[in-house]
Amino acid sequence: MFHHSLKYCLLICCIAGLVGCGDPVTRHKVLSTLFDGVPSLPPAGQMCDQYYQERVAAEAAGRQLDEADGAAAKPMGSSHKPYKEKNCRDCHSNNKNVNAGLIAPKRELCGVCHKDFVKGHNVHGPVAVGDCLACHLPHNSSYPSLLKEGPDKICATCHQESRLAAAMHERFVVKTISCGECHDPHAGDARYFLK
Repeated sequence: MFHHSLKYCLLICCIAGLVGCGDPVTRHKVLSTLFDGVPSLPPAGQMCDQYYQERVAAEAAGRQLDEADGAAAKPMGSSHKPYKEKNCRDCHSNNKNVNAGLIAPKRELCGVCHKDFVKGHNVHGPVAVGDCLACHLPHNSSYPSLLKEGPDKICATCHQESRLAAAMHERFVVKTISCGECHDPHAGDARYFLK
């Protein structure tokens, strides 16, 4: 009886894990670990080309790809929820003499609501000092995640240095694959914030 229950528990955990894995590489790792005969992933270049084609089609339709499943899901552009709902007091106070009229010092303000999103011991410089406005706008943006520039241009506003693996990065630039698709813009455990 115990062996039978354990088998069903393992099966349920595997199914839940597979459903939750939107990334095809992670999904393949899980499947190939659990099952024999799982087909190999296509070459990386083919996966990049396919992703690029899906992305171009999504953008032509005025949408961006949802990173979780690669499907066109989110409308482009963004608004900060408190601003959109006219809850100005979530960030602003009536006292203009304290914190320049904000409920907390500017460098701590975003952290009042946005907690525990920095994962890893390597932290991007602006994030480490609370300079969220180096990349994000406080109210609305024409770009996702309240970015000041599009995801394909935001990193270049500061990062002008030559890239390691320049040939690979040039291929991504030509296909307008943004830095954030491989690098976490906030923090990470891997070198260069690789995902």
